[in-house]
Amino acid sequence: MNRRVLSAALTVPLPPEEAFRLFTARGERDWVPGWEPVFPVEAPDDTAPGTVWLTSTEEEETTWLVASLDFPRSVSYARITPGVRAGTVTVALAATDSGSAVTVTYDMTPLTSAAAEALDAFAADYPSVIRSWAELIAAHLA
Repeated sequence: MNRRVLSAALTVPLPPEEAFRLFTARGERDWVPGWEPVFPVEAPDDTAPGTVWLTSTEEEETTWLVASLDFPRSVSYARITPGVRAGTVTVALAATDSGSAVTVTYDMTPLTSAAAEALDAFAADYPSVIRSWAELIAAHLA
């Protein structure tokens, strides 16, 4: 089993101050099919460090926590899927002439050998995952 650090970039045709929301718990609802974060405690600001939310699929439930925030330059989330994987997701934004360069870094540790195999498959597909994010965001903004 190996810890995986995966990083890839996309561009968003908005300045960081506007693009930032697209990478928050509530903002991802606008462009990620099926993304439905649930806040166990009311969270007026879903980017405040310490804010917690849950996401789930038929197979698993993940707990997310805002670990750090440097608006509009970066946000880091801790995420734990019990018995499966744990780690962080960091989104960094930088202004460009045409909007924002966005780098998304997953730093994940599998907790079982089956999770390690799934994480290896995710790693192999990671560049196309981020390309699909760019396509979904572009469609949302169109």
